[in-house]
Amino acid sequence: MPIMMMTTPTLLQSNTTTSNICILVVDDEEPLRNLLQISLQKQGYQVAVARNGREALEIASMRKIDLVLLDIMMPEMDGFATCAELRRRSDVPIVMLTALNRPDDIVQGFNLGADDYITKPFTFREVEVRLKAILRRVYWNHERSEPSLLVANEIVLDDAKHEVRVRGETVHLTPIEYQLLRYLMTSPDRPISKDLLFQQVWGYDLAGGTNLVEVAMRRLREKIEKDPSQPVYLVTVRGAGYKFNTTGMQQAS
Repeated sequence: MPIMMMTTPTLLQSNTTTSNICILVVDDEEPLRNLLQISLQKQGYQVAVARNGREALEIASMRKIDLVLLDIMMPEMDGFATCAELRRRSDVPIVMLTALNRPDDIVQGFNLGADDYITKPFTFREVEVRLKAILRRVYWNHERSEPSLLVANEIVLDDAKHEVRVRGETVHLTPIEYQLLRYLMTSPDRPISKDLLFQQVWGYDLAGGTNLVEVAMRRLREKIEKDPSQPVYLVTVRGAGYKFNTTGMQQAS
């Protein structure tokens, strides 16, 4: 069953400016928190700051936040717990700030719903590149001339509502998961390498980026597939990457 595509997207110049965007910086280290605040404000962003996870959740409940820069090692409520609670409340993009740089810690953050991570020490240029890539994904729907509707058997991806329905039920996806599914659905039955997926979905090059693709794919399968261990739609192509499978599908009952 081929994927039905209604209206082909055309990317236009975004009208979104940094002055419309509020970034929440959460870090218990005051010098770093202040440096990020000043640097981001110089780029034109609105900036809110929090010293710990509890303050961050309070701020996020009171005002619109477009992106969160979230330290992991903090007193009272660490970044992992904060990330999990933020993700329960919304799909706001979350970038983990970590000095750990251990694969297990990075994977844990992604399993909790983080969209990206930056390892300390870092340059502000690195932060700027990551943020711009993420914000492009967040505001992609504002850059389109018309919305698209992608339909494949039990799965419906609706750009107009920024919504995915699976077997008639709305499925909550993070921005990364949504873009990953969308990219695969727009090239049905074609294997796409992990490197290309990372470049196209995350929006920049990074050594080890394929690990993030694997984690995001695992999360996505858990939300899309009836049996994530035996995926029907999001299948692995050995030695080639992943593909969105439409061949030989049974009609949804």
